[in-house]
Amino acid sequence: MPRTLTVAALQSAYGADRDANIARTADLIREAASRGAQVILPSELFQGPYFCVAQEERWFGQAHPWREHPCVTALAPLAAELGVVLPISIFEREGPHYFNSLVMVDADGSLLGLYRKSHIPDGPGYMEKYYFRPGDTGFRVWDTRFGRIGAGICWDQWYPECARAMALMGAEVLFYPTAIGSEPHDPSLDTAAPWRRAMQGHAVSNVIPVVGANRTGFEPWEGYPGGGQRFYGSSFIADHRGDLVADMSRDEEGVAVATFDLDFLSGHRAAWGFFRDRRTDLYGALTAPRPA
Repeated sequence: MPRTLTVAALQSAYGADRDANIARTADLIREAASRGAQVILPSELFQGPYFCVAQEERWFGQAHPWREHPCVTALAPLAAELGVVLPISIFEREGPHYFNSLVMVDADGSLLGLYRKSHIPDGPGYMEKYYFRPGDTGFRVWDTRFGRIGAGICWDQWYPECARAMALMGAEVLFYPTAIGSEPHDPSLDTAAPWRRAMQGHAVSNVIPVVGANRTGFEPWEGYPGGGQRFYGSSFIADHRGDLVADMSRDEEGVAVATFDLDFLSGHRAAWGFFRDRRTDLYGALTAPRPA
């Protein structure tokens, strides 16, 4: 009997009330689980508004140690109740250091570990270097109840090295929580299509499904061009060919779900030879044996 994996991307708008945001995410997780999803991806930093539009020190007060983060303590029991895996994006504090991080919660509610975002953007509307240190965990994959999965975070999705590193470590599906939308310096700039295409390319080059979950809606900010930032949704699930097998519109809130045959993908990946024919002498540490 083939091993299958059903995955889901969540898409929602979020406001200033953290508890309401967590409750909204929990409702969507329940909806995804009712549709058979086993690994369910919320969007990036869903605890509140995307605060990196400006440099304001008050937001550092919203960070927590990862095991104690309110999103983790609220949703890990839900993962156990529903028997689902949850990659949970958080604003993490470790001593004097702050990170944009992801906690992998297994289907029994146990915390499998932490990934800290490697690539940190710094530009108009996305001033993340003010808030976050570059990640120090390296790229991560986890053996969950349902399969071996890898996760990057938002800006990581533009880098093929991140996807390839996770694939080399044996990931069977890649997940990218995201918060991306309008560009204050250029209202005509719309990156929704390139955002998708970059990750669809990762799917093709690694013969692996990719899940991208973005927020949607308009978030007002005083003094911001246009009065605030509009997130363009467009969350999706791509198969190993890069074809979209489930997606959402810019303004839609809800759940996208798709199922994959992991045994088929393993054989198909081997047949393509992308990993057999790589130049191992040029890859350095990327070719080191993956953890058992």
